[in-house]
Amino acid sequence: MKIERSKELFAKARKCIPGGVNSPVRACKSVGCDPLFVARANGARIYDVDGNEFIDFVCSWGPMILGHNHPAVVAAITETLADGTSFGAPTPKEIELAELVIAALPSVEKVRFVSSGTEATMSAIRLARGYTGRTKVVKFDGCYHGHADSFLVKAGSGVITLGIPGSPGVPEDIVKNTLSIPYNDVATLEKTLRDESLDIACVIVEPVAGNMGVVAPHPEFLRAMRAITTERGILLIFDEVITGFRLALGGAQQYYDIRPDLTCLGKIIGGGLPVGAYGGKKEIMDHISPVGPVYQAGTLSGNPLAMAAGVATLQELARPGFYAALERKAAGFAAGLQAIAERYLPGQTTLNRVGSMMTTFFTPGPVTDFATAMGADTGRYGAHFRNMLAQGVWLAPSQFEAAFISAAQSEADLAAALDKTEWSFKKLV
Repeated sequence: MKIERSKELFAKARKCIPGGVNSPVRACKSVGCDPLFVARANGARIYDVDGNEFIDFVCSWGPMILGHNHPAVVAAITETLADGTSFGAPTPKEIELAELVIAALPSVEKVRFVSSGTEATMSAIRLARGYTGRTKVVKFDGCYHGHADSFLVKAGSGVITLGIPGSPGVPEDIVKNTLSIPYNDVATLEKTLRDESLDIACVIVEPVAGNMGVVAPHPEFLRAMRAITTERGILLIFDEVITGFRLALGGAQQYYDIRPDLTCLGKIIGGGLPVGAYGGKKEIMDHISPVGPVYQAGTLSGNPLAMAAGVATLQELARPGFYAALERKAAGFAAGLQAIAERYLPGQTTLNRVGSMMTTFFTPGPVTDFATAMGADTGRYGAHFRNMLAQGVWLAPSQFEAAFISAAQSEADLAAALDKTEWSFKKLV
């Protein structure tokens, strides 16, 4: 595999961009190699600047559920582009996308668009504090809710990939208002939420953890969370930046039949363009300015190109049978991965899957929380990543991220990826 052009670009990038990348995990440090620079993508494939071709299981970290360069999304962006790129004023597409989101998500009655998932989660906790008049936020170890100061406490994603214990630059006065407790631990959840002295405004959770690798919730975990927050007048926030429109048209809240008070969205609802959103009950959302006193604003919020791409994407996802077909693909692929792991590394890997997102952990398992995820052999994952890259398969450059199945991946693509996985596992023995 030729990588000369990528090497040249990475050397050039390091001179003008910190670490040569604009998001830390992309540097590929944890998997023992330098990043490849991408030139283009189409369908289930991504192509680097040296002309190498890869079957893509990163899907731009989740958004490309339809695959890259989907004709309906491209047509929507192209049509909108002819009229301009940004106006700083309301547009009809904002209403259209808002109506689609509200129709799909059981708990959302009003929605506010922003420009990223971080902005959505940051705004949602500010709203929760403003609505309840309380200060504390409860999150869960290994869950990642963006890089706002309040969330960089035992966070997932690049924070654990790079081994960073939180982050310098986050004042203690802010962090002291964030309580991080173990994921899937009902006893600790109940003890924390029932402590009246803590002044808890909200609980924010990835209903399916996707940033310490994929970790499914125990059924009683989410049910207990909903019951106690309701009892205590604490707002429950689902961070569905990854799971929203990924597990079902109605997200994880439809998948598990649990309605949060607020929902944070991103990734898929922009069709691959930068976007975020938060929404929920009318009585809560109407506390946001200009209706209410909680201030939040954004110059590029509701960007017309992102709104158009989001509308086109959600319309495609609403087609009958879409999620059933995606589930069949994902289940078949996961079964193939499991068979390979049992053949070559018996008792040494754990495959976690929920819908079309999955992670192979190089640890005996089970992996049910942050502590057990951290037991994974990152060195072995790095070797597997490099093996697969050399064979033309694009995986996330971190043990603690998800692999995604897209509608664009054919059965032949998945079969080819399994063949290459078997080759890699033979080398790992």
